[in-house]
Amino acid sequence: MSAENTHLTITKRRGIVVWVYSLRQLKSLKRYGLVHYVSKKSKYVYLYVDEELVEPTIEKISKLHFVRHVEPSYRPDVEMNFAEKIGTKRAYQVDDDGFEVEELNTKIRLAEEVI
Repeated sequence: MSAENTHLTITKRRGIVVWVYSLRQLKSLKRYGLVHYVSKKSKYVYLYVDEELVEPTIEKISKLHFVRHVEPSYRPDVEMNFAEKIGTKRAYQVDDDGFEVEELNTKIRLAEEVI
């Protein structure tokens, strides 16, 4: 193989949360996408699906008899640049001049000296 022929293409994917009644049919969900996580306690499956196949896949999965509810992940829609929202970085910097310590000249007296 030459270096010219090896091109990696990154496909955009989106997560889908599938809430199910029972996890017995987990194998049938594997054909719709990559199973990333399965919660036995909360009974949900997290799938990764190609971005362009999200809507048809949600419609197909929601028609299955063991599926309670299907939700797409909203993480790609959320703006992750918070610099404009909270202000600049300089506004939250703390000037570290050191601690202001007052040196007090105190005389330590022992109980024997006190009359």
